[in-house]
Amino acid sequence: MPGKNLSREEARDRAAIIRVESYRVHLDVSAAADPGRPTFRSTTRISFDCAEPGATSFADLLAPEVVSVELNGLALDPAEVFDGARVALPVLAAHNELTVVAECAYSRTGEGLHRFVDPADGETYLYTHYEPADARRVFANFEQPDLKAPFSFTVTAPAAWDVYANAVHERVTDEGAARTWEFAPTRPISTYLTAVVAGPYHVVRDHYTRELPDGTRLEIPLAATCRRSLAPHFDADEILTVTKQGLDFFHQEFDYPYPFGKYDQCFVPEYNIGAMENPGCVTFREEFVFRSKVTEAAYESRANVILHEMAHMWFGDLVTMKWWDDLWLKESFADFMGSYAQIGAGTRYRSAWITFANRRKAWAYRQDQFPTTHPITADIRDLEDAKLNFDGITYAKGASVLKQLVAYVGRDAFFEGARAYFRKHAFGNTVLTDLLDALEETSGRDLRAWSAAWLQTSGVNTLTPELVHDAEGRITELAVRQDGTPLRPHRIAVGLYDLDADGALLRTDRYELDAAGERTVVAAAAGRPVPALVLVNDDDLTYCKVRFDERSLETLRTGLGRLADGADADGPSLARALAWSAVWNLTRDGLMPTRDYLDLVLRFAGRESDVGVLQSLHQQAGGALAVYADPARRAEYGTALAECALRELSQAAPGSDHQLAWARFLADTAERADHLQLLRGLLDGTGRIDGLTVDQELRWSFWLALAAHGEATAEELAAELERDNTAGGRRQRTQCLAALPTPEAKAAAWAAVVDSDELPNALVEAEIAGFNRPGQRELTAPYAAPYFEALETVWAERSIEIAMRIVGGFFPRYQTTPETLAATDAWLSTRPDAAPALRRLVLECRDDLARALRAQECDTQ
Repeated sequence: MPGKNLSREEARDRAAIIRVESYRVHLDVSAAADPGRPTFRSTTRISFDCAEPGATSFADLLAPEVVSVELNGLALDPAEVFDGARVALPVLAAHNELTVVAECAYSRTGEGLHRFVDPADGETYLYTHYEPADARRVFANFEQPDLKAPFSFTVTAPAAWDVYANAVHERVTDEGAARTWEFAPTRPISTYLTAVVAGPYHVVRDHYTRELPDGTRLEIPLAATCRRSLAPHFDADEILTVTKQGLDFFHQEFDYPYPFGKYDQCFVPEYNIGAMENPGCVTFREEFVFRSKVTEAAYESRANVILHEMAHMWFGDLVTMKWWDDLWLKESFADFMGSYAQIGAGTRYRSAWITFANRRKAWAYRQDQFPTTHPITADIRDLEDAKLNFDGITYAKGASVLKQLVAYVGRDAFFEGARAYFRKHAFGNTVLTDLLDALEETSGRDLRAWSAAWLQTSGVNTLTPELVHDAEGRITELAVRQDGTPLRPHRIAVGLYDLDADGALLRTDRYELDAAGERTVVAAAAGRPVPALVLVNDDDLTYCKVRFDERSLETLRTGLGRLADGADADGPSLARALAWSAVWNLTRDGLMPTRDYLDLVLRFAGRESDVGVLQSLHQQAGGALAVYADPARRAEYGTALAECALRELSQAAPGSDHQLAWARFLADTAERADHLQLLRGLLDGTGRIDGLTVDQELRWSFWLALAAHGEATAEELAAELERDNTAGGRRQRTQCLAALPTPEAKAAAWAAVVDSDELPNALVEAEIAGFNRPGQRELTAPYAAPYFEALETVWAERSIEIAMRIVGGFFPRYQTTPETLAATDAWLSTRPDAAPALRRLVLECRDDLARALRAQECDTQ
């Protein structure tokens, strides 16, 4: 498989003969502030051994120009050995020295070395992002995770800049207008984990100290950085507090000292993902630097990501998967640890498992029901497959299954197995069996059958209670029925709930048991009074969809808002979050009419004490309205949601997180003239809600609502951009302009993204978000046919990151008609040879559309 898309077989063949001794990389970005310079000079020296002298191989490089190639002192002609993606290496010796000098391109897509100019002050910022295989956009290398090596970076940058990399810098040399930073060699790491961040970043420094069991003292320098224009908003103290709590927790649980020296955390602009675990130099999307008021859920989410990336220092960086088939060996563990550590490390965020059950698992359930679902341990044929497998299966389902594994083997055995795994495989690469061997030894359990059921098969099981009672209202049999293929062993808790004298729905009994096969009897429940509600998977121990018996479902219709697993019916409740998740899955599956789900939201969302769950309900209700509702009743439902938002906004505690959440939901649902008039009044100061601060981000939310309904002009949006002349303001204005309900606005957005490759990744995302609005179906309908016509060209000509956004973002998801489904099927049936990754994306969009049609049919009955 030639070109950019490295196959698993090629990687395996190369790893069989190549052993890398070291990399020395020099990047000259001293002219990066000049927009007329599209490239930077990259010089790479690789020392490596070849097990088969005389063999041929190749190095990876994506660059517009290769200046020179030298192998073992012999100059090779770049025109002969470089094909745009690979550098051919003929006749290798037992030991080899390769030097490649190239002009590499600055990125606008967040892949490789991304260059960003801050509109607030004109400053230029650089950062790298490589996973899974974009280090080759910055320096020549062997781009696969199992060819680890130490890396020594040297960076020449403008004199006013600071530079960060994986290791500490050993010296900085002044050269007039530039400075050269030389960094110490790293420990052996994979190419995709290397990192360089450069620019006039604002930095806050601290340190972490720990006494190790052997009596030595561990000192870890800490740093947190962001763009200078964001410095007034940078709550570095909170970030560093969570960092120290996490380091305490992971040292205690993993019993392996942090191995990468310093710990920098860089918040960078126009980042494609949440964060990346580059050892010693973690990068985060700068949206985690909050410019305006956000809810506690946003701070909790950021803490989760900080701890997720920190877990990677051990799961992923210290021990790395051999190939992307075992991506879960790092991502599933980090996703699980992000929630687990929030509780275990003693952070102030105590609702981590509620958030996990309500938000992360929703992602997993959706992904696992696509026709393209895959086992947690996936079959990754090539790099395009790998890119698409950073999904809800690898992250959230894998994390859910690890939570189940902890329940299955026990907490102590799980962590002792992890410690043995780190000790044995430090700085190496592993596969599934390496981890299972460690866990089997510490737990004494045979995990091969467990692994086959949970890690090597796909799909989600459904657990349903079956209850039989006698004439006196006592349980004669309570059983749990399991549906789905394959049937799996589940460690579950079954909770019984009843109403107390105050109308609260509280847990009265809890039974923990192993449920395997089609039907498992809960023997201990026999003789108990029939409860108002049976909740299988209480405490969310396993990964499954939960169903209810009729009595339980009827109880939820009247009492969901007072459901609690503790004594406080008005406090955060994992049981209530699980119930919300279950009724959402019923709606998605076309088993509960959308009107019934929205009725639950209208009746009980206002009682939800956990603001993260509330924001999930807002998001899901909006999605249900957009694609699951009976089209004939959409307007009626929408008005009811907006009225609910307005009512709850007026009743929420002034200045509270709930007030802010309801204000944003009102902006999302406002359609009537009086609702839109209120938003405008809040913008211009003629309207006021006690305690609600209409800060910059909330202003943009209101402007987006007005723009989407034709109640904002381009001139007004330009004036708002003058007020907020920042990167965030530029993105928001772009989205608002694309959301204007005119054919011209839609044509401009389409042309800017599909017909041109000039926009950076952040503005591509903003244009797509503004273009595809659920209330503008007639305006976007004409683009359905051009969408299918453009797919293969987009996939062939754009970077995979941008292509994925276009394929998913412009799919006509709001044209929920059989005709759209037929057009999608026609494209799939006539393009059997399209790139597999492209077909997968379209298949998933098709499945979402078919599900929407089924849900609409349910809602019309």
